[in-house]
Amino acid sequence: MTTPSKTPPGEDPKQLERTGTVREIGSQAVWSLSSCKPGFGVDQLRDDNLETYWQSDGSQPHLVNIQFRRKTTVKTLCIYADYKSDESYTPSKVSVRVGNNFHDLKEMRQLELVEPSGWIHIPLADVNKKPIRTFMIQIAVLANHQNGRDTHMRQIKVYTPVEESSIGKFPRCTTIDFMMYRCIR
Repeated sequence: MTTPSKTPPGEDPKQLERTGTVREIGSQAVWSLSSCKPGFGVDQLRDDNLETYWQSDGSQPHLVNIQFRRKTTVKTLCIYADYKSDESYTPSKVSVRVGNNFHDLKEMRQLELVEPSGWIHIPLADVNKKPIRTFMIQIAVLANHQNGRDTHMRQIKVYTPVEESSIGKFPRCTTIDFMMYRCIR
């Protein structure tokens, strides 16, 4: 069991993106769920709104499958959970699995969440402490607080490291002015 690194309350993982060291790649993946209530599915999980959520509708484990079209480097997985709002729907035990497809998934991390409130950052690294390369990530909710049956997840973000330029080393764009024009470089 490992404990995730938790950001201070209110800190958004988008601040990671502003450093220029990572970027969010969830839009490049195909997302699927083991179950969901109508109107509480993938769209709500990915809409950047902390008031909406995915709600499962079935037996545990509840699964979120994130599949990439090609082998992709993943550095960090960020999950937003809010015990105060969701109570028994809040995950308490989560497994993160990676692999090429559904048939060869291997557990990378298993986390115990104790009344989480905010963003939970889950670094995904191999034995050499390098970001993993994978076709698929599966997040399995194994248990909820207060023995709840269904689960709520408010947001999930997937981050990859930003590659250095092959032309030459440019300084990182960290200010808003620089970031507006970084694609020109």
